[in-house]
Amino acid sequence: MDEDRHNMKMAKKKVARDKIMATKTEKKGLLIVHTGKGKGKSSSAFGMIFRCIAHKMPCAVVQFIKGGMDTGERNLITENFGDLCQFYTMGEGFTWETQDKSRDIEMAQAAWAKAKELILDERNAMVLLDEINIALRYDYVDVEEVVAWLAENKPPMTHVVMTGRNAKEPLIEAADLVTEMELIKHPFRSGIKAQQGVEF
Repeated sequence: MDEDRHNMKMAKKKVARDKIMATKTEKKGLLIVHTGKGKGKSSSAFGMIFRCIAHKMPCAVVQFIKGGMDTGERNLITENFGDLCQFYTMGEGFTWETQDKSRDIEMAQAAWAKAKELILDERNAMVLLDEINIALRYDYVDVEEVVAWLAENKPPMTHVVMTGRNAKEPLIEAADLVTEMELIKHPFRSGIKAQQGVEF
């Protein structure tokens, strides 16, 4: 009896779901923002980059902040999938490490110039701008300029993914998809450092 009730409930749910899905017919390149204090912003974005690679869809990554830090995702992509995914590490580290504002601004502007070049190349199905929100937060790159440029120049079918804490409101307003990673618990607060395979 319980199984019959369950099956009837699922059948009704499927009819309702199919009706909803029948209305979703459009395709477009999305502007996607991952923000918030929780872990997983870049990790999730790289998950989408790896999906593109798996589907043989050309893509690209521009890292605005992380600098020369050795990361698993960069190693995997550059060593094995460089033909499908261009990878540019443009930053020189977090702002509190570099302690050189003019140099940070120069590097962020160079990263934005590279990002625009990659976005304009319609062969790229997706372009990830990793930690761009940090550059926007400190006004190293002007958020209004970024939003306006994307509105006017992003090819219709290109996905652009932007990560980093403290996404500014104009970017959130312009985005098609915004996810805020909420911090509930983090090992860093218990004295555990960033670890290979988890954070990088």
